[in-house]
Amino acid sequence: MAFANSYTMAFFFAALTILSNFNGGLGARQLLQTTTQPNFPNLPPFRTIPNLPSFPTLPTTLPSTLPPLPSLPTIPATLPKLTMPPLPATSIPTIPTIPSIPTIPTAIPSLPFFSPPPSKSSP
Repeated sequence: MAFANSYTMAFFFAALTILSNFNGGLGARQLLQTTTQPNFPNLPPFRTIPNLPSFPTLPTTLPSTLPPLPSLPTIPATLPKLTMPPLPATSIPTIPTIPSIPTIPTAIPSLPFFSPPPSKSSP
């Protein structure tokens, strides 16, 4: 029964904290300072871990039944040269030319109606 009451009390404490803007940290500290110490039963001591067997030692000499290790192949000093036959001139396709785009004139012609009147004094 005490187990259910503790969950109920924790639920109402959380609801009070959220709904009333209550500082939960200070409230929890106050509850922890005013409650009695729990009376836990005596726990048995931890069991000891048994000793592990030691690692087997590696032999210092190789048995004579093993075949010898293969040697690495030697790299030749010069590599053979590969020659490619020349390509015939007809094998390269021609790239089609792109037609030129006509240019649009950007100069605006002057219209007498929009131009300022000529100055009467010479500069």
